[in-house]
Amino acid sequence: MVSVFKTNILSQQDKNMVINALVANFGLSACSIDLEDIDKVLRIVSSQPADEQHYMLFVQQLGYNCAYLD
Repeated sequence: MVSVFKTNILSQQDKNMVINALVANFGLSACSIDLEDIDKVLRIVSSQPADEQHYMLFVQQLGYNCAYLD
């Protein structure tokens, strides 16, 4: 399952922290953030069906904006 989100993550340091936290907490297959995209796109790949709301809330609890992209 692939989930895509718009974020406000700006730095490489923040990107690494968010990715590491997501992978550690959700056991994801893959996770990336495109800092060059205007929407700072977070892409999550999981082998398990997941509720995107959980990912959004988790990133928000880390202090960042996160909204689902259709």
